[in-house]
Amino acid sequence: MSGALLALDIGGTSMRAALVEDGQITTRVQAATPKPSTPDAVIPAALELAAPLAAQASAVGVACAGAVAQGRVTATATHTFPGWVGVPLADRLGSGLNLPCRALNDARAAAWGEAQAGAGRGAPEFMFVTVSTGVGAGLILGGRLHLAGNGLDAELGFVTVPAAWTPGTPVPHVGDLGPLEFESSGTALNGQANSRGFADARALCDAAESGDADAEAVYARSAALIAWKCADVAALLGITRVALGGSVGLRDGYLERVWTALTHFPERYRPEVVHAQLGADAGLIGAALWAGTAGKEA
Repeated sequence: MSGALLALDIGGTSMRAALVEDGQITTRVQAATPKPSTPDAVIPAALELAAPLAAQASAVGVACAGAVAQGRVTATATHTFPGWVGVPLADRLGSGLNLPCRALNDARAAAWGEAQAGAGRGAPEFMFVTVSTGVGAGLILGGRLHLAGNGLDAELGFVTVPAAWTPGTPVPHVGDLGPLEFESSGTALNGQANSRGFADARALCDAAESGDADAEAVYARSAALIAWKCADVAALLGITRVALGGSVGLRDGYLERVWTALTHFPERYRPEVVHAQLGADAGLIGAALWAGTAGKEA
């Protein structure tokens, strides 16, 4: 049987398939995600993309957005993935590719990839956090990937923080609280940037790092809220290392601001915070490695 593992990463914009050997990607292909992204459109397209690689693999792992429990996917962003309610993604992909298949939420897959082959190596209590379009996370506890029965394993983006979001649709909130994702994500920063005359989140972050005080206030607040929740998780679960990924989280300036914010917390609540090492490939590598643990102690 081949030593290669097949990985699929299904995103709102694109789908990627890759062969992974010894934690390294050896072959990759990519295609646009069909629109509208219903299960009956996405799954056949994913099978078509991955099929040419399947003969070289012993198992397939899939990373996708949404809550994943027992191989079934329920979308949390229904405007992006309409109709995804309890979809048996692992069964359908495994049957179509004639390979054993395991499915993970994309952030959880990235956490496993970083834990096994990236910034989480050697840290038995570890969290991966992506700050990009949204805010997602994955937890490694006692060296094992934490997976809850309902698929809500580490939904850091939906814990509550003080809300200040004003552009567009009002944030659902309790009192003055709102979801972290609506305050700290790239999408949130885009809205804050536009309301202040910046083209987008990148321009706002660039301006902050160049000394613009107004941009700095927004940028530093996003980082401080992420730091606050990292400290909370450290207090609750003993996390000792956090790896930041995503287009915002991978900026050097953002990491520095998270470090600065953590200095305001007691020392034992300050996990080491570093950049993720596998970049955009963390989910692919993690999904493949997760497929390779089937039937083994993970």
